[in-house]
Amino acid sequence: MLGLVRKHARFFLGVTLAGLALRLLWVIYFPAVVDDSRLYADIANNWLQHGVYGITDSGQITSTFSRLPGYPGFLAAIFAIFGTNNFHAVLLIQVFFDLGTCFLIADLARLIFSERAAKAAFLLAALCPFLANYAAAALTETLEIFFTTLALNLAIRGLLCFRDGTNFESRAVRIWLGCGLSIGGCILLRPDGGILYISVAAYLLQLLLRRLYAARPAESSISCTRPIFAAGLLLTIGALAPLIPWTLRNLHTLHRFQPLAPRYATESDELVMAGFNRWTKTWMADYTSVQEIYWRVPGDVVDLSRLPRRAFDSAEQRQQTVLLFADYNQNHEITSELDGRFAALAAARIHSNRLRYYAWLPALRIADMWLRPRSEMLPSDPRWWEFDDEPLWLTVSIAFLLLNLAYVAAATVALLRSRAIFGIGLFVLFLALRSIFLGTLENPEPRYTLECYPMVILAAASLFIARERIPRIENSPEQTPQCEMP
Repeated sequence: MLGLVRKHARFFLGVTLAGLALRLLWVIYFPAVVDDSRLYADIANNWLQHGVYGITDSGQITSTFSRLPGYPGFLAAIFAIFGTNNFHAVLLIQVFFDLGTCFLIADLARLIFSERAAKAAFLLAALCPFLANYAAAALTETLEIFFTTLALNLAIRGLLCFRDGTNFESRAVRIWLGCGLSIGGCILLRPDGGILYISVAAYLLQLLLRRLYAARPAESSISCTRPIFAAGLLLTIGALAPLIPWTLRNLHTLHRFQPLAPRYATESDELVMAGFNRWTKTWMADYTSVQEIYWRVPGDVVDLSRLPRRAFDSAEQRQQTVLLFADYNQNHEITSELDGRFAALAAARIHSNRLRYYAWLPALRIADMWLRPRSEMLPSDPRWWEFDDEPLWLTVSIAFLLLNLAYVAAATVALLRSRAIFGIGLFVLFLALRSIFLGTLENPEPRYTLECYPMVILAAASLFIARERIPRIENSPEQTPQCEMP
């Protein structure tokens, strides 16, 4: 990649400066320090100043496992150097991580396609506002995207080692261990980083099975599969090793086997609103309802007029829902008894239409996360389709909608046009598994698909090379009929 940058120095310098300017624009005018940011900062400060990984509650510091240590550790390091709660420094450093992601995406395009595709990928990534806006948010997204892209870059390099017959004991060991450690970084930031590990491990498994099936005789089978098995082992060690100190800490301090954060990021003594969450999933389909209903519980008044029609199957259900929220709005808390009533209502709705709950609504949530305008970090009205927002922000929402559709459409066309892209199986598997997982969530937030955006940009960049020059999978490890590895 360094040689490509030197060869086209003016191009990369100009695009880098444009990407930097775009990100600084977000940092200056639309910095986002939200409630989650303050919680991460509280944990970081307690860890840094008191040596306790915990939250401040009524003036007391209480140990916690509600958040994984990746982002609090990142904040603690910055606060130690630049001062407590210096979010300006945090956002500026995230800008450079995001620009690093752009170079990693370009390097992926160079490895798989060509130098021309690498330049196109770099341009699409550097000027992508959907990546840039989260660089100005004190949240995990920018680092998660960086480590996801790094892991996929290393995975492709590792697969190329198989194809090219590189001595596994030398270069490939470092590559696959680095890939695992990068995935470990993803997991330490957010539990759903484990989806990337599952994707890469599953891809290696199918490659292993193909080698076993194709290799003859038995001695050849062993020599063919040993490097793939070693790659999987190194990947697993790298991905899981960073979780060991965290798991041991939770066992020692909180007496809980908790290798990841809890599903709903709750404390050990905090009520999990399982009934309310299940009821929400019987109708939730879009991010607007997340803002207007889901995030308001508990702690805020819920306006039932904001519930969509699909939240009720009958007048009786509507009346039940009205009574439930009348009780909730008295003190803005979900009790065990109230949560049980929500669970009963959810069970009745699921029983009446299982297909809606298990298929249609998850599909709608996935579509909403992929296709909406991605203007949630701006003052835009989430109900942009009602066209009653201020003209400026309405225009921005529509422009972001069209731009997002353009990125996704370009990637889709590229994948349909070039199904023989090297490594396509890994990319599609990751996109599919992550999308399916996101469909199971109650809160379809567009930011959850951003980890997939480097793959979207990579696929779109393939449109910038001639079709006949697209590398084919006949020479890739997943289709080679016999062993060619040392």
